[in-house]
Amino acid sequence: MLFISNIMLWKTNLAARRAWRSLMLRLNSATAGLSSGPGFWDRSDGLSCVSAEKPPHMPVMLKEVLHYLDVQPAQVVLDMTFGGGGHTKAILNTASEVTVLALDRDPTAISLAQQLAKEHSGRVKPLLGRFSELEALLSNMNIKSGSIDAVLLDAGCSSMQMDQAERGFSLSKDGPLDMRMDGERYPDMPCAADVVNTLDQQALASILTAYGEERHARKIASAIVEARRVNPITRTQQLASVVAGAFPPGVVYARKDRLQRRAHIATKTFQALRIFVNDELNELHTGLCVAQSALKPGGRLCVITFHSLEDRLVKRFLQGHDLSNLDQYHFSQNKQGSRKKKLVDEDSECNKSSYWFPVKRKVVNPEKDDVRENPRGRSAKLRIALRQ
Repeated sequence: MLFISNIMLWKTNLAARRAWRSLMLRLNSATAGLSSGPGFWDRSDGLSCVSAEKPPHMPVMLKEVLHYLDVQPAQVVLDMTFGGGGHTKAILNTASEVTVLALDRDPTAISLAQQLAKEHSGRVKPLLGRFSELEALLSNMNIKSGSIDAVLLDAGCSSMQMDQAERGFSLSKDGPLDMRMDGERYPDMPCAADVVNTLDQQALASILTAYGEERHARKIASAIVEARRVNPITRTQQLASVVAGAFPPGVVYARKDRLQRRAHIATKTFQALRIFVNDELNELHTGLCVAQSALKPGGRLCVITFHSLEDRLVKRFLQGHDLSNLDQYHFSQNKQGSRKKKLVDEDSECNKSSYWFPVKRKVVNPEKDDVRENPRGRSAKLRIALRQ
């Protein structure tokens, strides 16, 4: 069984590590046809189902990506998150004889990449896999280190995943509480329902704090544990209701997003579970390392992130920080000392990377018109660097 084994949270939290081991034992017992005890939930309720419907996909910050990638004829570009293919299609139309290596961990996205490959014979190479599998995939294609001209990494969850209720990503659409990006490939991998129904209260609170930066993590974790004693939590809107029930009615939509629209109180809970289930931060770090190895000297890297955890990781990576232990930077801010101590001059010699030269010192945000057309891209941040 494949499971998330390298999340730093579990290396530093004994209670969480024990709870995670318990989860794996329970799932293994269920797989073997053994009794899993009273209240074990049925994970077969559409959790691995993927809709054939192809909702519209709008690539984020397309103009900015094309500008900073600066793709030239006959170059090789690695699109590390193909998604709906919007960025890849634009790259193909930008310059002649460009070859795009289209990676995605989601089989649904790769099916779209395969269709695009038929339309552009020899110019699109679909690659099914995670960032952590990319090095082997490139090696199998005889693509050597330092041979790629440009890399685009669009982190986070795609619109296709969010729009399909049966994938379990969206709290506004009722569906099985899944959230796995590649559940088809690894049907035994723990899903969000496994997490909320098995891990203890302390472990759940740790996840919500670490990956959702949720201030009310303990309160929400307590509500989840109480609710699952009555019935297992197996649906997205069921979980949203449990989280909302822990707060007064007036607080449920008190938070606002960057467009000043009301956001559900469970939004950060859903984000935290999704990041944890898919091991997104460790995958992102691995992806950045592979991009660093794959790019030619002078090659361009564009990275789009959608929340502070991702952006913080990318920023530190491009500055040359040692991120071998992610727990040192993306968990509780108290672990990093006072704000004054954390503010290091980006131009100081100790904070410069020997691998990357920033094309822009400041992060690039989407334009107001783009946000109005595609509200989901409102939190996007683009960082650009040259491989030295």
